[in-house]
Amino acid sequence: MRKFLGYIRVSTPKQGQHGVSLQEQRSAIERYSERYALNIVSWFEERETAAKRGRPIFNAMLKELRSGKVNGLVLHKIDRGARNLRDWATLGELIDQGIEIHFANESLDLTSRGGRLSADIQAVVAADYIRNLRDEVLKGFYGRLKQGLYPLPAPLGYADKGGGNPKEPDPTTGPLIKKAFELYGTGRYTLDQLVEELYRLGLRTRRGRQVSRSTLDDLLRNPFYIGLIRIKRPNEMFQGVHEPLVVKSLFDRVQDTLSGKATRGTQVHNFLFRRMLRCKHCGYSLSGETQKSHVYYRCQTKGCPTTGVREEAVELELLDRLSQLQLSEAEKTFLGREADRLRAEQNIQRANSEKSLRLRLNQIEIRLDRLTDAYIDQAIDKEVFERRKTSLLMEQKDVEEKLQANHEDIRSIADRLIEFLELAESAYYQYYLGSREEKRHLVEITTSNLLVDGKSVDISLLFPFDKLANRVKNANGGPYRDRPRTWDDLLPQLTKHFELNPAPKLGRCRKRKLQVQTKI
Repeated sequence: MRKFLGYIRVSTPKQGQHGVSLQEQRSAIERYSERYALNIVSWFEERETAAKRGRPIFNAMLKELRSGKVNGLVLHKIDRGARNLRDWATLGELIDQGIEIHFANESLDLTSRGGRLSADIQAVVAADYIRNLRDEVLKGFYGRLKQGLYPLPAPLGYADKGGGNPKEPDPTTGPLIKKAFELYGTGRYTLDQLVEELYRLGLRTRRGRQVSRSTLDDLLRNPFYIGLIRIKRPNEMFQGVHEPLVVKSLFDRVQDTLSGKATRGTQVHNFLFRRMLRCKHCGYSLSGETQKSHVYYRCQTKGCPTTGVREEAVELELLDRLSQLQLSEAEKTFLGREADRLRAEQNIQRANSEKSLRLRLNQIEIRLDRLTDAYIDQAIDKEVFERRKTSLLMEQKDVEEKLQANHEDIRSIADRLIEFLELAESAYYQYYLGSREEKRHLVEITTSNLLVDGKSVDISLLFPFDKLANRVKNANGGPYRDRPRTWDDLLPQLTKHFELNPAPKLGRCRKRKLQVQTKI
């Protein structure tokens, strides 16, 4: 009996493990070999697509055929051997050299002109099928991307929620990925150090192993964690609908650190007024240093008359300025009455505004109905009808948005004003009892300039804190019987300011309930 090779193939390893295609191909080839007295001396089994060249087992089989030790090859079908024209051309060269190629499921005589033509046509059809399949897959792939969905397995830190659903942060690994960005963004970790730290914190791959250095590098460069989807090969970016794990400012800082643009290193000293004090003469920031258990801020410009100031002196001056924000009992009582009056006035204004807007909406609807009737009665032509209808619809949309905004603006001006006054009233105690970070944050939201001239400190407050602190200096004469005169000009200024702006927030500072504070 003549010696032949048997070749069977499926496109993916999963098909080879769970499907029956390989066994069915083998059985068909065995039946065909028995029928035509072909002796299968060796089997070649492959789990890889035939759309591309370079299959290792297929190449090994070709080498065996070229050795001359066997007479030919038996395949199940043409598309099992080649779905690209180059591999089919290679098989055609072997046929021309006298090597027999048989197909168990197709009656083709490859030694005849008609048989070769039929086989060539089937090979072209198989290659076209792959091209069409690729196009359809890409169409669906990009369709998902345009919807903001990521059609690939979720990156580390996210979990898959099925096809057609956005990825969701994994409750276990998500916070650790966010921590990775935060730690690397400090500039205090190398990638190798961060790998060890994340492993200590509990970050593992899906196989339970330590995240590799290269994986971590790719992870920190992946914009998926800020809500964007990047496809590397065509270098395209899409807006995702999934929830970001990190903010863009942190992501940018990490990119600067990875590229070497950000300075890496640890901060030795964390002075309270670091980068906050400036020299009044030269304008440069003062540098902090510790001398005999005291912190001094010094100007480093040669010849500048400002030498330095102690941190305690800055704090005393700052506390003095913050104490000027505290309110007297008479002011608190007066402001409580004014807040009630402002709330009542705004409620009336909101109700009147809503009534007026609804009346305008009704008028627009009536005008639209009349316009339609005029067009039906042929009193106006279509061009005039469309122009006037468009104008009315635009006006209607504008009124509807104003009505919606009137409903959503539930926080009154009085609420914003009182929120600001309570913050100002407690600023002195917030600073006095706060931690170092809380003190720095309070200084950032209340002050605009901290200038040092010699050993004196000039502290300017931000608006409207400055107006509140200077109210005593601007007072002329004594207070009215039931109204502190210092508020005659100040209250309208504050009210106008908080019509357009929210009250400043304490942010990281804790809102302490102090017995010395009285709620306005």
